[in-house]
Amino acid sequence: MYGFDVKDYKERIYILYIMQLAFSSHEERRNVYLKIVDWDEHAKELPDDINRFNWRTFQQEYRDYLDLAKMAQLIPVIGAPVGVIVNYRLLTKLGETAMNAYRMRVIE
Repeated sequence: MYGFDVKDYKERIYILYIMQLAFSSHEERRNVYLKIVDWDEHAKELPDDINRFNWRTFQQEYRDYLDLAKMAQLIPVIGAPVGVIVNYRLLTKLGETAMNAYRMRVIE
């Protein structure tokens, strides 16, 4: 919608940074924000080969946030209603963060 080529793996990394921004701890959010504010410069530092990117370190921070929220869905009987609420809130937060991140990038 914003005119960026998602076939480029660096654009996909940007999307994952948006997820990190939405679902990380307060301290990590600041670090991620600083990366996406100056995305063109940060993208130059990324390896050209997608297989050389450090995926494990990248996903650990926001995974912990999501694990806690999703764990409540495993509880029998209350898991489904809790899941509806949790998923709605997570998607709303992610959508809002993504729209603002791309708006910030387009305005730049």
